[in-house]
Amino acid sequence: MNRTKGDEEEYWNSSKFKAFTFDDEDDELSQLKESKRAVNSLRDFVDDDDDDDDLERVSWSGEPVGSRTRPGSFQSLSDALSDTSAKSYAPELGRPKGEYRDYSNDWSPSDTVRRLRKGKVCSLERFRSLQDKLQLLEEAVSMHDGNVITAVLIFLKRTLSKEILFRELEVRQVALRHLIHFLKEIGDQKLLLDLFRFLDRTEELALSHYREHLNIRDPDKRKEFLKTCIGLPFSAEDSAHIQDHYTLLERQIIIEANDRHLESAGQTEIFRKHPRKASILNMPLVTTLFYSCFYHYTEAEGTFSSPINLKKTFKIPDKQYVLTALAARAKLRAWNDVDALFTTKNWLGYTKKRAPIGFHRVVEILHKNNAPVQILQEYVNLVEDVDTKLNLATKFKCHDVVIDTCRDLKDRQQLLAYRSKVDKGSAEEEKIDALLSSSQIRWKN
Repeated sequence: MNRTKGDEEEYWNSSKFKAFTFDDEDDELSQLKESKRAVNSLRDFVDDDDDDDDLERVSWSGEPVGSRTRPGSFQSLSDALSDTSAKSYAPELGRPKGEYRDYSNDWSPSDTVRRLRKGKVCSLERFRSLQDKLQLLEEAVSMHDGNVITAVLIFLKRTLSKEILFRELEVRQVALRHLIHFLKEIGDQKLLLDLFRFLDRTEELALSHYREHLNIRDPDKRKEFLKTCIGLPFSAEDSAHIQDHYTLLERQIIIEANDRHLESAGQTEIFRKHPRKASILNMPLVTTLFYSCFYHYTEAEGTFSSPINLKKTFKIPDKQYVLTALAARAKLRAWNDVDALFTTKNWLGYTKKRAPIGFHRVVEILHKNNAPVQILQEYVNLVEDVDTKLNLATKFKCHDVVIDTCRDLKDRQQLLAYRSKVDKGSAEEEKIDALLSSSQIRWKN
């Protein structure tokens, strides 16, 4: 690409001219790491036999590079660093220095890119003019090799001023995407924010700024930082998420301080019987709800730690609330609370059992928490689908449910087959024998 004399002078005056070579021990690739976070919503607080279906996990990871990578090469920057035999993308870089050193100084940009693609050690410092550097980048992009593109971008990042780098990448979208991904991977938030400002990508700028909260460990400082994010130009959905995040952390700080005091005082039964295994700070919403249902289930709605208060404040759906409350109360074996959770009363005062998550899921969770057979049988009987009811009753050895269902279906053969699954001489066997010999039942088979 031809440049005017003024452009060339701007380049020479603003470039850093720091030499780049794949042999540098302090190459920025050695600092690369992928930011991934996952939160286990139940395991930290209670026993290890938590229900994986009831967990909410949060994960942060880089975006796809979007360029084809050749077979056998690293699929991402993080993969490259996970291989201890390599310090960069060139597969042979782990060999002794100088073994594959390129002593030629007259390789063209095209030849250099091809050698990089083959894993050869090449010094890029001989490409000093802006035109040569841009031609090197265009050759790398034309190869559709993500590793080589990123290697060339690292060179340009080190030897060009950011103003020139941003200006040239603005018209080279493939290379621009690679640079954005690379900056996210290495956590160079300052340069990334400068890039988004230059591109006038305000929403991405706001999201990138928001992600900085991950690096703030102090909860009060993180809360104040999140407060500064509320007015940034997010989408409507993201704005609501940021507001909820701030409100949730604000509450967690209050709950944590209060519960730490109660636990250290040793006067609250729930904390004596079930000591906390982790802090509630920075946990996801569903984890906070589980914690609240576990330690603060009976609190008045006006308190910050009340489960009902959390449900209303964050508009938690009924299914999610019931599922989480059930998991917490069943783990504590608080069967009366479980019963109340599914008992509804109409305007005439009549009570009825209702489960927005389905009684088959209720049964599974109760069994996982070692509910007594009498409790299990009550909820198995509430399953509407007959086949599902029979399967659950058979699986969890709810003998009375199986026997009564076979009787209601007038299925003599199935009842006879089930007789072999109960203990000899047991009350269940006697009940089956009495039904089989009854003349009052008109069996269908």
